[in-house]
Amino acid sequence: MVNDLFILSSANMGQSRNGPYWNVSFKDCTGTVNGKIWSPKSNEYPSLEAGTIARVHAVVESYRDSLQLKVEHLEFILDNNGINLADFLPASKIPPEDMLEALEDMITETMAHKPWKKLCRKVLRNETVRERLLTAPGAKTVHHAYVGGLLEHTLSVAKTCMSICNNYPELDRQTLLAGAIFHDLGKAWELSGGLANDYTDEGRLLGHIQIGQEKLQPFLAKAKDLDPGLKLHLNHLITSHHGEHEFGSPVRPKTPEAFVLHHADNLDAKMNMIEAAYEDMDQTGATWSPFLRFMDRNIFRPTPTPDATRKNRNKTENQCLLPLKA
Repeated sequence: MVNDLFILSSANMGQSRNGPYWNVSFKDCTGTVNGKIWSPKSNEYPSLEAGTIARVHAVVESYRDSLQLKVEHLEFILDNNGINLADFLPASKIPPEDMLEALEDMITETMAHKPWKKLCRKVLRNETVRERLLTAPGAKTVHHAYVGGLLEHTLSVAKTCMSICNNYPELDRQTLLAGAIFHDLGKAWELSGGLANDYTDEGRLLGHIQIGQEKLQPFLAKAKDLDPGLKLHLNHLITSHHGEHEFGSPVRPKTPEAFVLHHADNLDAKMNMIEAAYEDMDQTGATWSPFLRFMDRNIFRPTPTPDATRKNRNKTENQCLLPLKA
């Protein structure tokens, strides 16, 4: 039995043989759970608004290897005073301010070309951009869908790109870093964040690739000392980072750096999805995940190689997500 406060994150009306019903999902800082409000109870709620906080009285049921709630009653909280919203919003384990500082450190350490360094700093230190980045999720549901998720994803992609440059020194490390930092900038405007975390009108009509391009253009226009060829390459990196047309990419990657960025972006998204699946599997002790629609497969947890230092090494690697200052 469940009797607790949640955010109503989505609500859609359906129809069954017994009458109309609500498909709903609820979330708090631990994650999201789906549910149903069956007829005739559904008739008590002519409309349901995503982003509202409610006390949920429900029975926990199993449906297709996943838990869902059979809602018996909703009590909507009309006054949010005294409620800590942090209890309802999943967040990155690393403070967003630290991740933004880590990106600035990477710029300092990597960008010897002053026009690149100047441009990147101006964008990240812009008050509006900074405010958006500090709270933005990386997606609505698929990966990094939590407060600070966009910065976590951006920092991880940037670090992966720089690691790949160590193996392929002919890559333009500085242009690639700029592309990694700004490839998903538009997501800070594509999604509303906050309690509802839904797509904005701008996000639905344009998408984050075009939004990101538009947000960068005023900064690029003022960067008179940055070579037009470098600006063009940066625009290509952002425009092509989804890789293929069927994945929403306006163009396909056509430079080595664009290939690297696309694969680093895709890898980090997939690893975050697997990590989330493993966290859910930890609750049940399962070795196979449920079918993951966005990965088109189930995920298996293999037997790890015995290693007494594994835990300490993983802890160190997680701490090193934030690059050390020079």
